[in-house]
Amino acid sequence: MHISIEKKKFGEAVHIVSRFAERKSTTLPALASVLIIAGDEGIKMRATNLETGIDLKIEGECATQGVVALPATLLQHIASSLTEEGIITLEHTGDIISLTSGTGKSSIKTVPYDDFPSIPFPENPKNRIVLPGVLLKNLFTSIASCASSSTVRPELASIYLSIEGGILTAVATDSFRLAEKKVPLSNKGTQGKFLIPAKNALDIAQALPDDDIIMSFDEHQCAFVSTSGMLVSRLTNAVYPDYRQIIPKESIVEAVVLRKDFENALKRTTIFSDTFQKVRISFDPKKNSISFFARNADIGEASETLGAHVSGSALDLSFNHRYLSAALALTSAESLSLTAAGIGRPLIIKGVGDTSLLYLVSPMNQ
Repeated sequence: MHISIEKKKFGEAVHIVSRFAERKSTTLPALASVLIIAGDEGIKMRATNLETGIDLKIEGECATQGVVALPATLLQHIASSLTEEGIITLEHTGDIISLTSGTGKSSIKTVPYDDFPSIPFPENPKNRIVLPGVLLKNLFTSIASCASSSTVRPELASIYLSIEGGILTAVATDSFRLAEKKVPLSNKGTQGKFLIPAKNALDIAQALPDDDIIMSFDEHQCAFVSTSGMLVSRLTNAVYPDYRQIIPKESIVEAVVLRKDFENALKRTTIFSDTFQKVRISFDPKKNSISFFARNADIGEASETLGAHVSGSALDLSFNHRYLSAALALTSAESLSLTAAGIGRPLIIKGVGDTSLLYLVSPMNQ
């Protein structure tokens, strides 16, 4: 193998691909490596940790073809040390690959690539839709944090994706709060549903291009294919809970408040929250206001009152303030709608004019 790549493109590719290599110590060195392939289809980099995988095309000059595997961590260090301008040349001889960049030269011992696993591709081509990569990227990054960080219940550590009637619905919950985002699709024929581990979705989001991609899936894998390559993730084999059952059908109070007022008041009040991060929200329809209150026995207490359009009955509910503030990252609407069905019932937050979002948060004991 003898290839030449612009240093900037080489560095960007290494940082993207190495994310999919095994990060922990492993008995199979190939899993902690990046596979570089120079062949008839050009230059590619591959990596997989058996959970996710990537096959990325890179622009460059290929003088002679070949295949080589190099430790991902070492490649990352080299890529981080490169200046952006210029060309890097990789030349393979025996079990050594030479990297030449400007006046510098490094010799790296290669990893046997025979053990490098193949990256599986979904077997059912019928389940496929075309959508902008930037849309899916924003979808994954916005709701993945609402999934459970524990793998005790793998379905709750996943993002539920459903395609029905030309709508892509993404849901994530850790049983304390739930986020649902809906996106209209131009392809209305495809239907299906699957669970992708939230951590896999975040890694994929970091590598997705903004341009159109083809998302395809079967019972075991989903793939995201673009002109620049392919990303693959295994799917969670579990049944997602019927989350619609916990969404209140009716409400006893609704408040509409400016997003910036909500954010600023919450931020100031949470300084005084206790070890349980508790903040109380009070709805007052007579004064057309909502209030935040927090008390910490060690430092003091604070309250903030906001003007709002409130209809219904007076109500006090307490929440973990982190779950309340998480809603702000899910919508860009200027005003928020807060609806509650009563004591002990979840609070629903929506962006006014934003029909794509439903965010639900369960209350704490008063």
